[in-house]
Amino acid sequence: MEKEAETVIVGNYEEMESEGKPRDVKSKLLSFLWHGGSVYDAWFSCASNQVAQVLLTLPYSFSQLGMLSGTLFQLFYGLLGCWTAYLISALYVEYRTRKEREKFNFRNHVIQWFEVLDGLLGKHWRNVGLAFNCTFLLFGSVIQLIACASNIYYINDNLDKRSWTYIFGACCATTVFIPSFHNYRIWSFLGLLMTTYTAWYLTVASLLHGQVEGVRHSGPTKLVLYFTGATNILYTFGGHAVTVEIMHAMWKPQKFKSIYLLASVYVLTLTLPSAAAVYWAFGDMLLDHSNAFSLLPRSPFRDMAVILMLIHQFITFGFACTPLYLVWEKAIGIHECRSLCKRALARLPVVIPIWFLAIVFPFFGPINSTVGSLLVSFTVYIIPALAHIFTFKSPAARQNAVEQPPKLVGRWAGAYTINVFVVVWVVVVGFGFGGWASMVNFVHQIDTFGFFTKCYQCPSPTSVHPPQLNATAPSPLRH
Repeated sequence: MEKEAETVIVGNYEEMESEGKPRDVKSKLLSFLWHGGSVYDAWFSCASNQVAQVLLTLPYSFSQLGMLSGTLFQLFYGLLGCWTAYLISALYVEYRTRKEREKFNFRNHVIQWFEVLDGLLGKHWRNVGLAFNCTFLLFGSVIQLIACASNIYYINDNLDKRSWTYIFGACCATTVFIPSFHNYRIWSFLGLLMTTYTAWYLTVASLLHGQVEGVRHSGPTKLVLYFTGATNILYTFGGHAVTVEIMHAMWKPQKFKSIYLLASVYVLTLTLPSAAAVYWAFGDMLLDHSNAFSLLPRSPFRDMAVILMLIHQFITFGFACTPLYLVWEKAIGIHECRSLCKRALARLPVVIPIWFLAIVFPFFGPINSTVGSLLVSFTVYIIPALAHIFTFKSPAARQNAVEQPPKLVGRWAGAYTINVFVVVWVVVVGFGFGGWASMVNFVHQIDTFGFFTKCYQCPSPTSVHPPQLNATAPSPLRH
């Protein structure tokens, strides 16, 4: 009974955000749109954050993996992602319970993953977790900027993609004014509507288009292709790097594990039909087109999908960047400052390196696999599994744990077995083979297009890029 009471206390942080409750209609409306901590808000945040521009690259991954492997990898990594999200949530609840026993006040403090590792396992774990998490979120933000430039080019090619990156970098910098995940209520809801429309547009448009003449579905053909595609799917279901921040925004964070499972199921209803339909229609042509929009004929529906994805990428940029903002605030000592304007101004330096890296490496598609193999593999799979093993390695820790593993997996013995499997699988397949394949691909992009390329994969009548290798890189996109 005592442990159950503690779990309830962990989830009861509504008082942190409820000071000065709204009294007039304007304040109530603002609260309705701005302040979110319910399980519905968490579900929208998880689902919206998990699927973004990867919708456009998953058909490319299917062409590398083949229909069967592409489907199985989505289901497998979706399940693996749910398990490690559960581990992170269990460690968060354990950490927060211990801190609240010590009468620690989280009223103006957002708990983050590196602090959970620090409190449970010490500074060395904290430093490793902080390094991987920040680097992954940094490049996750970079990918959103690259995707913005890649997508807008399909409805307005008057500017090159690098110029669009400058513009959208400035637009995305406005996310410094969103204090925390608690304030993403309306954005999460809209973001999920936008990705839902885009996913079903890709599905329906591909089915109505039909198969192109002479379509071939030869994948998988080479190991480089196969593991590059697999690591892109690993990246797809690695969106729980912001799990702790989303949980902390909840009034009842102990419900997060079931929320994330339901969000992942919904995401699969978007990613599987869209990727399979586009691959069915265009087959091996996708090996030369990493963005699914490039193969579908222009129409008002496609333009609408492009615009909605642009808005969603702005939202996802905020999802990825907000934890970085919070880390930066803590580093310079203004995290508990009440002034939103001061905090927003202090956050601006975080956007500058993201902007710069998006201009240096504008390789939409290949960069997803690289980030997936080198960063996502450790950030959201290996480190949480190892942290769970070491946090509860002693019999006393297991007996006093706030969150007991479910009977379905065999309690502690089953949890330990699954954790070891996750670590071994991701180290060998995700980081090992996936790292090799994605780096071969990424280096080839640099050799072919160079750094700071002005318009990556843009057709140019005046210049011809070196010939592309289907095994490693897509060729320039065509209208």
